[in-house]
Amino acid sequence: MEWLTRPWPWYVAGPLIGLTVPALLLLGNKTFGISSSLRHLCAACLPAGIPFFQYDWKKESWNLVFVAGVLVGGIIAGLFLKNPAPMVIASATKESLQALNVHDFQGLIPGDVFNWSALLTVRGFILIVVGGFLVGFGTRWAGGCTSGHAIMGLSNLQWPSLVATICFMVGGFVMTWFGLPYLLKL
Repeated sequence: MEWLTRPWPWYVAGPLIGLTVPALLLLGNKTFGISSSLRHLCAACLPAGIPFFQYDWKKESWNLVFVAGVLVGGIIAGLFLKNPAPMVIASATKESLQALNVHDFQGLIPGDVFNWSALLTVRGFILIVVGGFLVGFGTRWAGGCTSGHAIMGLSNLQWPSLVATICFMVGGFVMTWFGLPYLLKL
């Protein structure tokens, strides 16, 4: 049971995630992606006359089951399989974040930045609400999320997925080096 509570190395977890693509294609001729599940959920729950949501979402109900499995798996892992050892953060990363007034390193997300009380600050609103909107907008504009493009699209040698993945990475680097330091000083 101890092997479940420790982080798995990249050379085990990566191929397991990568094997999801051929498994979905071979077993059901399905493509991997998470962001489309929000559209399916809205189409199922909102009977409005919005053309974007008028399609046979029941054909894609497997995707909702997949996402529910991800959610339940995350809850089970978070409640019963969490690693009791403190998270190890590179000392250079810790020093860089401490220079930006981020000191709470108890979890995967710095508590100084992402919590309910931080939501009521300008910095928290920008990071959580505006950032969430931009991620959603970018996902829709790019025609999929990082998992859909970087895992599914690249494995199918799709040119748009290569372009989208490069843009995701460049955007992440730019935000990490230029945007985040400015926002954390607010």
